[in-house]
Order: sequence, then structure tokens, then C-alpha cells
Amino acid sequence: MKEALARVRTGNRRIASLVIAGVLAFNAPAAAQVQLVPVASGLASPLFVTGAHDGTRRLFIVEQAGVIRVMPIGGSGMATFLDIRSKIRSGGEQGLLGLAFHPFYSSNRRFFVYYTRAADGAIVVAEYQASVGNRDAADAAERILLTIPHPTNTNHNGGMLAFGSDGYLYIGVGDGGSANDPPNNAQNKEVLLGKILRLDVDARVGGLEYGIPISNPFFGAIAGRDEIFAYGMRNPWRFSFDRATAKLWVADVGQGAREEVNTPIVNGGNYGWRIYEGTACTNTDRALCTPANYQFPIFDYPHAGGRCSITGGYVYRGTIGSLPTGTYVYGDYCTGEIFTWSGGEQRLLLDTTFSISSFGEDDDGEIYVVDLNGRVSRIADGGGGGTGCQYDVAPIALAPRAGATLTVSVSTTAGCSWTVMSGSEWLSVADDRHSGSGVASVIVASYPGWLTLRVGVLTVAGKRVVILQF
Repeated sequence: MKEALARVRTGNRRIASLVIAGVLAFNAPAAAQVQLVPVASGLASPLFVTGAHDGTRRLFIVEQAGVIRVMPIGGSGMATFLDIRSKIRSGGEQGLLGLAFHPFYSSNRRFFVYYTRAADGAIVVAEYQASVGNRDAADAAERILLTIPHPTNTNHNGGMLAFGSDGYLYIGVGDGGSANDPPNNAQNKEVLLGKILRLDVDARVGGLEYGIPISNPFFGAIAGRDEIFAYGMRNPWRFSFDRATAKLWVADVGQGAREEVNTPIVNGGNYGWRIYEGTACTNTDRALCTPANYQFPIFDYPHAGGRCSITGGYVYRGTIGSLPTGTYVYGDYCTGEIFTWSGGEQRLLLDTTFSISSFGEDDDGEIYVVDLNGRVSRIADGGGGGTGCQYDVAPIALAPRAGATLTVSVSTTAGCSWTVMSGSEWLSVADDRHSGSGVASVIVASYPGWLTLRVGVLTVAGKRVVILQF
């Protein structure tokens, strides 16, 4: 028995040595370090954050139940910009799902929302205006542009709104729900479900509350709904335009096998669902699995390691170097992982405990992460997005006994902010935001599996700290 225990302990020490060596390599100076800087907390199921592109440096945060909050970037005050909870059916995949500001919002005060209607769950795209006398509040008057019936199921509503460089409003609509898209909505060009739509919100034509761009693929006598720009989508959950190239990046949530990102989005393109899920034929309509007939994702990934639902993000075009320019950032809702796509490779950027409901972009091109559990954070370099901030984190790896409270020391100059984030359920952080040199306290839960090694991860000032417990 003693010999067996000795062998287990020796094996654990060897594993620990390998883990520590890996951490040392990960934290090498050549490796880029990032962290999440807390921006807002205490929110009620936030689903989106964005700037208004009006030069006022504000963030607008969408809460699922039907409230939009507004706050200054770098400030702490928060106001209620719009409250339309009485109009909305909220819960699960329903609620106030999208927000977009008109390209000339600074002068016309117009913005647009996407929600599921209280009475029947139908999808509504509506227009509001900010108040003349108070820029942090919106007028109550609503103009409904578009209503899309969404019967039978409550899931797959889509919800993204964004203006392209062409000045048109793009709208991401889910396939109507259930598994395998039973009505085949995504492939049916006579319905708006399972599509990317494109509208001219500055015109009203033919009794509609919007205009149709004549370059839309099914405009006029061509078979198909005039509003459609692209089709074959399952549940596009967040898309964005690269502000440098104007290219549209669409993340489409998969069913049981693969998650995908599509770019470019071709005018009239068929992106495959329900025939294809990512790059794989679903066998739902196997005879239709002819690759030449479809546009395939630039990349996809399988449901492995707990991954199950993509959350689309943004191509980084910020000016303070939080990430390499041109890097696409996205995440997985189920694992809390944040990934990057650059140079034809998917890479893990951060492993968080967040339920990532969205990413967002401010007026300066900095990228934010929205946690459904009530938080919004900004992705920053190891210096919190500042210049001249360097961090010395010690120790790199710790092996406390079960139930211990450990400390991690950080040395930096005054005014340099840093955060602590736990990537393991059994590690809890007492205070996650700091400035200047200091110590972070981490509570380690008890561990009954004393014969085996347990490995936990913290991200401290953008550097990974591994906690070994055995």
C-alpha cells in the first residue's frame, strides 16, 4: 500500500512538473497576453453591447427582458435609455435581441431594435429615436418596420442588426426552431426565416415601412422574397462588419455536430442549412448534398470538449493594440472559451467561466465580451489597454492544500489596472479588479480526491497561473 501511494505521489509530481513547464512556456515574453477588464456588472441577462458611433464615447447594453442601459466609456454611471419590457416576450432564446444605430444617428437620433413580441413571439424590427432634450433617454414612440411570424417554437429567433457600409440595415433571422428545420424554412426563399435580410430604412415603398435595395438578389419579378440577401441559415447568432474591409462575418449556431463562421456573405448565397451543418452533410436531404450549390464556412469546429454553441464576434480594428489588427474574435457559449481566427488558424485566447451571450464593439474598435450572468468586460492587453504597463506575476504556479486561501502577487507601476479571473469552478476570487501593485486572494475549495492531481487555472494580469492541488 505504501509503495502504491509513493508511486501515485511520484507520478503526480512528474505531472506537476510538466504542467509548470508548460505554464512557463505559455508565459514567455514572446507570447501575447490579454485580460478581461470589467466594465459593468449587476446587469439582468445582458445580450449585447455597442457604441452609437456618434462621438460621445458611450456604451449601450441590451438586457434580454427589454431594457437598454447607457453608460460612458470609462465611467461608472448608468442610465436607462429605453424600457420596452411590456412589449416583449422574454426567456430562453426570446427577448430584446438586437440593437443598431443609424449611420447618421448623431444628427437624426434614429436607432433600431429586434425583439420577440409579447403576444405571440413574432419577430419585430422597430425604430425609435433618442430624446431631443436628453441624449441618455429615448422617446417612447415606436415605428414597426417589419414583423415576421414565428409560430410553434420559441427558439432560433436570430436577433442581430447591423448597418453595412452601403447604408442598409442587415438582419439575421433564425429558421423558426425545432431540430432539422422541419418546414425547411432556411431553404425556402418565400419565407424570411433562416435568412440574412437587407432593408433600406431611409425609404418607404409600396405600402411597406422600408425600401428594398434593387441589388437584393430576389428583387422584383425574381422568385423569392425581396428582403432576402442570403439564405440557408440555422440561427445566426451575432454577425459583424469588418470596419476596414466592410466584409460581413456571420456566426451560425449548429445543431448537434458543428459550429460555423461564414465570410464573405455573397449576395444571393445559399449557406447550406438544413442540407449542411458546417462542412458536413446532415443526411436530412442527402440527395441535395452537392457542394457546388452552396457557400461553405471559412471555418467550423466540432462539438468537442463541451463546446456546443458559437457566439460570433468582431474583427479587431482598435487603435491601442489590445489584439493583433485583423484578428477575428469569437467564443463558445457553453464552455466560455474565447477564440481567435487569424492566418487560417483557430486559437484559444482565453478560457473563462462566462456564458458568452455576445461580443460588442465600441466607437474606437475595442472589443467587449458580454456574460449572460450580468457582466460586460473589455478585451485588453496585459496592460489593461494602457501604454507602458508591465506586470510581474508571482508565483507562476501554486499547489495549496485543500481548503486553503492563497495569494498571488502582482508588481506593476501605479495606475496600471489588472484583473483576476478564475477558469475553474473550485477556485473563487474575492476581488477581481485591481490597480497598481497588489495581492489577489483566491479561495481554493476542498478536494476529496487526494490521490489524484487536480489542475485549476487563473488569469492574473493577463498571465496564466496554474493551481495544482493533490
